[in-house]
Amino acid sequence: MPSFDVVSEVDHQEVRNAVDQAQREVANRFDFKNTNSTIEQNDLIITMHTVSEDRLNALRTVLEEKLVKRGVSLRGVDYGDVQEATQNTVRQVVTIKVGISSDTAKQINRTIKEKGPKGVSSQTQGDSIRVTAKKRDALQDVIAMLKAEDVGIPLQFQNFRD
Repeated sequence: MPSFDVVSEVDHQEVRNAVDQAQREVANRFDFKNTNSTIEQNDLIITMHTVSEDRLNALRTVLEEKLVKRGVSLRGVDYGDVQEATQNTVRQVVTIKVGISSDTAKQINRTIKEKGPKGVSSQTQGDSIRVTAKKRDALQDVIAMLKAEDVGIPLQFQNFRD
């Protein structure tokens, strides 16, 4: 039976490249001079640090532009609260979500069951969802339906077997 996996992953190298490009742009831009603005990355947690909230918004815009250019979806980006830091500065923690949570998996399974074509079944396997059907066309319909559906995270479709 044909099947495929629905996953939510991000390329760690592309995130690292986007952060590096954003750091270089911040270092060279005139509006960031003497603001001690930094973007630091620890795996998929990014910390932005600057002098004021309007500079923080500009820093967020630079980071988002670089992530989009590198093909990282902004659906998986989760912004934390703006925190006051030392010496009248502010910081914000940005987390990039990877994997499908159990609640999101239940929502996707329910959507496939309700809106999907007949004969399609899905089951959660760890942080991915395996979708199977008797016909390949039904699987392609499910992929199109999931692309149109907004589940709050970026979805990729892998491991297509005929």
